[in-house]
Amino acid sequence: MDRHEKIDYVEFSTPDPENTKAFFSQVFGWKFTDYGPDYCDSPDGGIMTGFFRGDRKSTQETGGALLTFFSTDLEATQEKIKAAGGKIIKPIFPFPGGRRFQFLEPGGNEFAVWSDQGL
Repeated sequence: MDRHEKIDYVEFSTPDPENTKAFFSQVFGWKFTDYGPDYCDSPDGGIMTGFFRGDRKSTQETGGALLTFFSTDLEATQEKIKAAGGKIIKPIFPFPGGRRFQFLEPGGNEFAVWSDQGL
């Protein structure tokens, strides 16, 4: 794949990198590389994703981009997120082309999960 002039990396602030890492590891199976106590990243999300220690959060309400995961079993993924300490902020709803829900990871950043299954 040609990486030239493509989105290659995304970073998020989190007040607790250890808790955020544990969440993404438990729910999505990500493995992280630590760069000291205040920064880590992972290649396992489909795009390199980094987390740095900070107090701000990325949410749609604050104008943040909504990064969206795909799932072949939306309900199962939603349950994994809740079990790992994520907060569902928009339960599963239909939209043109599929269904999705939105959640906050323990650091407060908003993400979504969508599926084209179960229409």
